[in-house]
Amino acid sequence: MDFASNIALGMSVAITPWNIFYCFVGVTLGTLIGILPGIGPLATMAMLLPATYALEPTSALIMLAGIYYGAQYGGSTSAILLRLPGESSAVVATLDGYAMAQKGKAGVALAIAAIGSLIAGTLGTFVLAAFAPALAKLAITFGAAEYFALMVVGLVAAIVLSSGPILKSLGMLMLGLLFGLVGADINSGIDRFTFGIPELSGGVSFVVVALGLFGITEILSNLEAREKRILVSAKIGRLMPRWSELRQVMPAILRGSGLGSLLGILPGGGVTMAAFASYTMEKRVAADPDRFGKGAPEGLAGPESANNAAAQTSFIPLLTLGIPSNGIMAMMMSAMLIHNVQPGPQIITGAPTLFWGLVASMWIGNLILVILNLPMIGMWVRLLLVPYRLLFPAILLFCCIGLYSVQNNTTDIYLAVICAAIGYVFYKLRCDPVPFLLAFIIGPMLEENFRRATLLSRGDFGALLTRPLTASLLLLAVALLVLAILPKIRRTRKVAFQED
Repeated sequence: MDFASNIALGMSVAITPWNIFYCFVGVTLGTLIGILPGIGPLATMAMLLPATYALEPTSALIMLAGIYYGAQYGGSTSAILLRLPGESSAVVATLDGYAMAQKGKAGVALAIAAIGSLIAGTLGTFVLAAFAPALAKLAITFGAAEYFALMVVGLVAAIVLSSGPILKSLGMLMLGLLFGLVGADINSGIDRFTFGIPELSGGVSFVVVALGLFGITEILSNLEAREKRILVSAKIGRLMPRWSELRQVMPAILRGSGLGSLLGILPGGGVTMAAFASYTMEKRVAADPDRFGKGAPEGLAGPESANNAAAQTSFIPLLTLGIPSNGIMAMMMSAMLIHNVQPGPQIITGAPTLFWGLVASMWIGNLILVILNLPMIGMWVRLLLVPYRLLFPAILLFCCIGLYSVQNNTTDIYLAVICAAIGYVFYKLRCDPVPFLLAFIIGPMLEENFRRATLLSRGDFGALLTRPLTASLLLLAVALLVLAILPKIRRTRKVAFQED
């Protein structure tokens, strides 16, 4: 099938009444959690995952995907009006977006963010539709050894690109791998690290880890912070930007869309990195960099476009290689496995209606987001003032209901509490939990492919390096790790030399 017929197939699936409804529900919830600080798309997707069990797989994935890119869309609203980012990628929007609002251009800032997000989402989805089939054809030629090496690259990239020191990220990754080993051995069936608890024979549920590590931990961290929400202005002002303002920001939107599309594909990359990278690029290409941080429209348009483009293209590694590039994609992978859909190169040929329906729904979802956000900005502004103390009991209740409904036992709730305690310790120690989550879900696949590759080579580990692609990927992983560690070594040596 050619590109046009594939898109036509996707549209025929996405425009059915039920799929449009679930897309609308997803992007509305995403906008809501993006606007209201303290929830986050990952925790929300984990809470709603049990609710998708009764849905058809395509509808379930369309709704969960809508939550993800809807959160990127909505996160800028609270960042612009309150200087309080509703989502991590919206942190950059607080710099120039809030400054524009202080100058009485809150409506223009919101419109620029919405228009940039629409254009970037459209281009990012086009990149996904155009390049995913070609990458899937290449991935079909991969064996167990190549998949093992590719997963190693993904985990190393997660360490290198995560926030915080490399050593902490490495420790989080190793801990995530250990958590992934809990349960029955894939070959022998013997229980490992279960401490004699029968409920752990099937391993620790991904929903338990995600809700405990992100959902409940997020509640704890928000409760200890002093809440203060003051709108910059009760009046939003002129909503639509003038033609001259659009011409000013359009190059930034296009640059941000291109950069975000590229960074979203990279393992360990993501929307936050894309937003910061775009802001840095816009500041460097600007004729007057001093305007940034004081209300420069390009400083808002570029990062908002980059994070939305990255949100679309981050689906490429998951759908074509079966490897999640970030925590949200790990959640999407979990949803696919629950619905008996195996992510990877076979999904395009084995389930074309699901793949192309999901891709087409992203175009529809981005259009719904513009229609939903700009006319209803007054309602979102009122929601911004809802105190968090009124929100967290309902969030906690939904977490517990979702946890219990996964397997109908209370053990998952106890495990989630343990994961929340661990997550709170991570939060206080400033450890990024994303490497932990990626290692937790990739770890079992990494082990399976490694053992399969060594069985095929009859226990000869050196045989892995005789395969050109495997050796190249492993060398790339080593190079990435060395490049990340070298600056730290140089600083340590410099300090030691000065002390001597």
